[in-house]
Amino acid sequence: MFNKRPDGRLLRNIEPLQLITGFIMKKRYDAMNMYEDSFDCTMWDKYIKEKEAEGIRLDYMQIFIAGIVRTIALYPRLNRFVMNGKIYARPKIWVSFTIHPELHIDSPDTTIKLCFEGTESITEIANIIHEAIRKETVLRTEENDTDKMARFFTAIPSGILNVVVAVLMWMDRHNMLPKAIIDFSPFHTSFYITNLKSLGINYVYHHTCEFGTNGLFFAMGKEKMVPVVEKGEIISQKRMGFSLVSDERFCDGLYFAKALRELRKIMKNPAMLEKPLEKKVEDIK
Repeated sequence: MFNKRPDGRLLRNIEPLQLITGFIMKKRYDAMNMYEDSFDCTMWDKYIKEKEAEGIRLDYMQIFIAGIVRTIALYPRLNRFVMNGKIYARPKIWVSFTIHPELHIDSPDTTIKLCFEGTESITEIANIIHEAIRKETVLRTEENDTDKMARFFTAIPSGILNVVVAVLMWMDRHNMLPKAIIDFSPFHTSFYITNLKSLGINYVYHHTCEFGTNGLFFAMGKEKMVPVVEKGEIISQKRMGFSLVSDERFCDGLYFAKALRELRKIMKNPAMLEKPLEKKVEDIK
C-alpha cells in the first residue's frame, strides 16, 4: 500500500549496489553531481532560420527542452527518483521552469509545469511551451494553480508553516501526499530548467530541493564566442554553455554518460527531433 505513488512506480529489480545508495546517501545534496558542457549554436541558428521560413517559431530553450525530453524517452533511468531510500520510475516526462512576464526587478515570477509523453516532435513541444508561456504572460488574467498553491501556503504564519511543510515532506516520503499537490508542485518533476541566457548571464550550478522528486536541474547560459579546434585549426565559434546538477542515486555514471552523449548528438542536429518518436524505451519492472 505505502509503496504506491500517483507520480511513480516502485522499481523492484534494481541492482543491489544501486539500491543501497538511497539508504547510504539519504539526501539529494549527499548525491549531487555537477556537469557542464556547451553546444555549437551555429547549427541552432541555421535551423531556427530554416523553420522560420516555414512559418515555425523556435528558440534555444524550446530546442534544448525538446532534446532533453527525447533523451529521457530513450534513456528512461533519467526519469527515476528516490523517495525514502526507494527508487521509482515516472510514467511520463514532466518539466518545470520559472518565467518573469516582465524583465524588471519587481516583476513577479511564475512557475510553469508541463507534461510530455516523450514521443512528441520538436514542433509539438515548442507549441506546447509557447502556448503555456503565452497563457502566463499575454493572456494572463489570474494566477495559475501552482502560484495559487504557493500563495496559500505563504499566507500561513511562519511558525505554523514550518510545521505544515514538515508534515507535507513526511507525507511525501511515505507516499501519502495528495495527488493534487503533486500535480501542482514544480518540485515533483522529471527536470527543472532555468534559462539564464534570457537574462544575459552565464549558467550556474543550481541546487535541487529536498522537497519533491526532482533529481535533474539544467541551467542554460548566455552564448559566447570561444576558440575551438576544428580540422587542426583554431577558429572562433559561437557556443552556448549549460550545467546539470543531478542526483546520482537513481542510475550510475556509465548510464548518465551514454545519455549525455545522446543529448549532445541530438543538439548537433535538432532536425532529428522533427519526426515523433515511434515508441519510447520503457524502464525495468
